[in-house]
Amino acid sequence: MRERLQHYIDGKWVDSEGGVRREVINPATEEACAVITVGTKADVDKAVAAARRAFKSWSQTTREERLAVLGRIVEEYKKRTPDLAQAMAEEMGAPVSFAATAQVGAGIGGFMGTMAALKDFNFLEDGPGYKVAYEPIGVVGMITPWNWPLNQIALKVAPALAGGNTMVLKPSEECPTNAAIFAEILDAAGVPPGVFNLVQGDGPTTGNAISSHPDVEMVSFTGSTRAGIAVAIAAAPTVKRVHQELGGKSPNLVLPDADFAAHLPATLMGPLVNTGQSCISPTKVLVPRERMGEAAEFAKAMYSATPVGDPMTEGQHLGPLVNKAQFDKVRGLIQSAIDEGATLVTGGPDLPSNVNRGFYIQPTVFTDVTADMRIAQEEIFGPVVTLMAYDSLDQAIDMANDTEYGLSAAISGDPAKAAPVATKLRAGMVAINNWGPTPGAPFGGYKQSGNGREGGLAGLKDFMEMKAISGLPA
Repeated sequence: MRERLQHYIDGKWVDSEGGVRREVINPATEEACAVITVGTKADVDKAVAAARRAFKSWSQTTREERLAVLGRIVEEYKKRTPDLAQAMAEEMGAPVSFAATAQVGAGIGGFMGTMAALKDFNFLEDGPGYKVAYEPIGVVGMITPWNWPLNQIALKVAPALAGGNTMVLKPSEECPTNAAIFAEILDAAGVPPGVFNLVQGDGPTTGNAISSHPDVEMVSFTGSTRAGIAVAIAAAPTVKRVHQELGGKSPNLVLPDADFAAHLPATLMGPLVNTGQSCISPTKVLVPRERMGEAAEFAKAMYSATPVGDPMTEGQHLGPLVNKAQFDKVRGLIQSAIDEGATLVTGGPDLPSNVNRGFYIQPTVFTDVTADMRIAQEEIFGPVVTLMAYDSLDQAIDMANDTEYGLSAAISGDPAKAAPVATKLRAGMVAINNWGPTPGAPFGGYKQSGNGREGGLAGLKDFMEMKAISGLPA
């Protein structure tokens, strides 16, 4: 069992001040595979103090100096791909082949997108009689999730570094080893002491200490809407910037004349990728009523043919869900749909036939789902799709928008016919004949899906302050 008992503070690995041990459970075996120390308020205080000292010098670095550091991070990061992939396979169940490509690659993409934005970024813009300067915010607290762990770390750390900020990161306690390796990567890349600090821990103890800290000028959180509300409440007394990427309930609006063979595979793949554990997973599939039978057979063939298995084995199969709480939640949603009268087309709440332990869910398809069912309203976070019938395109748009979330949406069909529909969907991202984000595009949502954007130019600006300067000499 791996031991990652220390925190990375001020360029050194240090023992916790009063923290308790916490085991990390392998979701495939249901046995402990690693152990961390839950960081205390004293640990966070030490990390924030180191970040504040380092801010004086790092905030004054040039564009070229920051680009050089970011470039070295990417090179060191690539060297650790096997270690990162194994850690994610063991701790959050991402199959090692998928972890080494998509999961690791997403982190690289976050850095590359930030570097591209930084190269041409205008730190001083001209206005009529004034100038606008973009400057570092200060110390940024970061709280990241387990589902795309490196992606979310990179989408915060890269723009924070590029903007001249220093930072304290608390990764998910469900998947902490990749973050410890990430700290080793930054150390090897020569990131100055105190610029990046890592404190392992949980939300109520460590996360709350970061969110409420008076010397943290910004907190950036990715996770559930419920936890995001807690972060915002903790941050409110110090009036710090609160930057949030939260939950989603993404629709997949299938246009009336969509070519299923051409358009559906890419969008129906979304709820399967990463075992459905993506905030933008388009699980609510809206289908013309007269084509429901055809759509159900298409989804059944695709989902029933998707294998599930050991995440430590190479291959294109699905792994388990991250932990028992998620496993119980997804099984409960599946059972609720059955109890409320939905038709189970394939899958179900039982373990797949080829496993006898672990938090595995069968790829599952439902039809006859109505808007009042739990599964139509709650975020699933598992390999499950619900097919819902519509009678007109206007009704489908209303159904797509009938949610408290507004993170993303997919449209399946002719792109020319999808374009006017995209403008009517209340979501921060709309993908036509796809489900994932375009690299460098703003990532974020409307309504209870959060505040702010990540990725590329928009992400860089969100990690900077804006200063108006007037009265300058001509």
